[in-house]
Amino acid sequence: MFLMVPLAAVPSLATAAELTARALSAWEHYTQDADGHMQTRLDSGHPFLSLDDAPAERARLRAGEIVAVPADGSGAHTVPDGLIHDWVGAMFIPNAKLEDVLAVVHDYDHYKEYYRPTVTDSKTLTRSPSTQKFSMLWRRKILFVDAALQGQYESRDFVIDERRWYSIAVSTRVQEIEHYGEQTQHLLPPDQGEGFLWRVHSIARYQERDGGVYVELEAIGLTRNIPLSLRWLVKPLAARLARDSVTTSLQQTRDAVMLRPEMASRLHGTGGSVPMGDQVMAQQQVVKIGPEFRQERAEANTGHIHPVAGRDGAECPIPRRVVDIGKPGA
Repeated sequence: MFLMVPLAAVPSLATAAELTARALSAWEHYTQDADGHMQTRLDSGHPFLSLDDAPAERARLRAGEIVAVPADGSGAHTVPDGLIHDWVGAMFIPNAKLEDVLAVVHDYDHYKEYYRPTVTDSKTLTRSPSTQKFSMLWRRKILFVDAALQGQYESRDFVIDERRWYSIAVSTRVQEIEHYGEQTQHLLPPDQGEGFLWRVHSIARYQERDGGVYVELEAIGLTRNIPLSLRWLVKPLAARLARDSVTTSLQQTRDAVMLRPEMASRLHGTGGSVPMGDQVMAQQQVVKIGPEFRQERAEANTGHIHPVAGRDGAECPIPRRVVDIGKPGA
């Protein structure tokens, strides 16, 4: 479950852009903070799920809605020579067990089926009890742009107890495919091309309770920046694409879990087959986008920043990330 190519739909940006050391440094600071926030939440005794700070929103999830909101501010943060997109989504899968969800999440060989048409190929590379490496080929066609990416990823699992897990997945190599589907198709070197997506980092939390499994997903991506003259036009489009990518990823994950034979056997006593009516319902289920949320912690309003060197050598502030789903916004 990943953020999907938020800038691939912008024809005016389809020019060469290379990942710079400044953008990469900003990205590393940002994602280290994301991982640190997850650990701080565990160490401080806060509820495992952010949604526990907003009971009304938990009820909306249990009613079938999928929430997708910016992790902080607009969900897009300008950094030197780049743009960091950060969105968080949540859903509830009724009647599921944690093992059902993890079976789908870890089934990388079938991502090309679960997450089609965006994921066109996928396979497991290596696997250990707590770490998996896998590859995916993405293709996104929007407006006049056809973007294709070949990537390799590493996912690490962390077990809190038998009902609570979280995982951190990161890209280890992302390459654009030029002229995809044509005889001249070829891979570009890493970090070169049009800058549709340079890096991916996701944090997923899973908890089994209330007769099902809650899933919270934070998806973070690094792309090329948007020229100042085009931001008024492009940023809303990029935000919509990022939000839709998170909700679609969650929806497709829920569909895959609900169609597992074990779920069918548990719910219907069918011996492993899924009734046709349930297949249609799972495939046609409408995704509802939840309202905007305010940041949970008061310190989010104090403007904490990580200083990163900017173009002129001065410190460039990166807004502190706050990813908690809680406290509905006004």
